[in-house]
Amino acid sequence: MSHRNRSRNIDYARAAKLGFLFGVALFVVGMVGEIAGHALLPSLPESVYGLLFSMEILGVLVGFFTPITFGAILPLTE
Repeated sequence: MSHRNRSRNIDYARAAKLGFLFGVALFVVGMVGEIAGHALLPSLPESVYGLLFSMEILGVLVGFFTPITFGAILPLTE
């Protein structure tokens, strides 16, 4: 059995770009939500602020690691 037939046709450049943009979108939505939440509705529960902060952190991580993974590491493994 050959492992060469398992290969998928993944457009790594497109996946890296879309992953980066998804990370940026997560970060921006989290930041704008947190700023708007403090400005417009100061009585939001802490769980909402925690969710928005988590979106910011996750956005940075996704935006950083997706281009490295799909732009550098996975193309080298083929």
